[in-house]
Amino acid sequence: MTIKDLNPSIVWNNFYGLTRCPRPSKHEEVVREHLLAWAKEHNVEAFADETGNVIMRVPATPGYENRRGVILQGHMDMVPQKNADVEHDFLKDPIETWVDGEWIKAKGTTLGADNGLGVALAMSVAEDKNLKHGPVEVLVTYDEETGMTGAKALKPGILKGDILLNLDSEDEDELCIGCAGGLDAVADFKYRSYKTPGGYLGYKIDIKGLSGGHSGMDISLYRANANKIMVRALIELIEKYGVKVADFTGGSLRNAIPFEAESVIAVPPGMEGKVSKVCDKLFKNAMSKFKESDPNMCIKLVKLDKAPVKYIEEGVMLNACKAIAICPSNVIRMSQTMPGLTETSINLAVVRCKNGHLTVASLMRSAIDEAKEDLANRIKYIFEFAGAEIKFSGGYSGWVPKPDTPMIKVLNDTHTKVFGKPMKILATHGGLECALLGAKYPHWEMVSIGPTVMFPHSPDEKAHIPSVERTWEFLKAVLEAIPEKQ
Repeated sequence: MTIKDLNPSIVWNNFYGLTRCPRPSKHEEVVREHLLAWAKEHNVEAFADETGNVIMRVPATPGYENRRGVILQGHMDMVPQKNADVEHDFLKDPIETWVDGEWIKAKGTTLGADNGLGVALAMSVAEDKNLKHGPVEVLVTYDEETGMTGAKALKPGILKGDILLNLDSEDEDELCIGCAGGLDAVADFKYRSYKTPGGYLGYKIDIKGLSGGHSGMDISLYRANANKIMVRALIELIEKYGVKVADFTGGSLRNAIPFEAESVIAVPPGMEGKVSKVCDKLFKNAMSKFKESDPNMCIKLVKLDKAPVKYIEEGVMLNACKAIAICPSNVIRMSQTMPGLTETSINLAVVRCKNGHLTVASLMRSAIDEAKEDLANRIKYIFEFAGAEIKFSGGYSGWVPKPDTPMIKVLNDTHTKVFGKPMKILATHGGLECALLGAKYPHWEMVSIGPTVMFPHSPDEKAHIPSVERTWEFLKAVLEAIPEKQ
């Protein structure tokens, strides 16, 4: 069985079309053209706004012209993550999928169900001429995953509806009515490079197989952070055994928990055994601590053919490693008003060494702006004290829940009618574009739904096939139940 054999075929065919389009964030040209060509083929009015968002307009079914207008919203980009042993060019190659029981998965890469399935559901509403609904608009934004750029750039007044159904939630039974805000931080350590002394040996420390995951949805699972594990080894090796570090690369995206890291080191003559023992001890300790959350962790010390030609200034590297070690990368506070919901967190995500700059990128999230600011100051003080310059960008406020919104009752009543049970009404610690879109269209009523997707932002991402069919049936019923204009 393949993705083309799944039901509802209209949704899965549209999702399959998206998997054929390379669409990492900031590289949406191919998928944008695909959406516009698809709309033309299906006689759907569509255009790209001046910044690159795609908007479609679907007229009301006869007899439903007086219903309130609905905007179905998702984002066209995806997080490009792959396992180290997988050859895949996210700028050229399609996503290869396979069916594993009740789940659809990708072959060693992210699947792109976040948010390809949401976009496919919206496309299917536009395509299916047998549905009953009022005026519908489809808004497909770009660059959601690395800054919500499309949502930020959307102009007020373009969209005419007043109900936003965001299709970027990841549990079919949940009705999301709020989300956290976010803030990016980049610490920059400037360093000099020096020639490696003669006689030193080259090694690589390789950390792989961690579970990773979405830095909003999965941060409360307390999974291992590859960057944090790496610096535990490097600090000891530098201070005790005179090891010199030539490179340190960890993580790949600020909104994904780093599941891989590697460092290239130069080991003084006669210290190979000591270095090996440190790595063995590190692996045993890490496996003991994270055996439940990261059972496939692997830490290897690999001998290189020769020592690196140059190494990074020792004092700078040591200070950076210590700052990474003490900088939090986990849940800071749980919500006091919504049990089980993370209120404030930070993901210490990406470490890079290039052209005399060692950079550390983190993403902070919080439902409360003041808490986010307090955390930003805490991170600022840690890295400035270690000698780095730190800059913040991409800040946005959260989407404040409004539990008395009439549309919440419409969706909940419809879910009870269709499936015999109410939805779980909650807020999410993940970032949703509703926060930014609602600021531009303050009169909108906003809710978020979606099929079940697990482990987004990691190569383990998978979508629950039966939930896609149920979400499709639910979405159709909701559109039919939209009330008339007052």
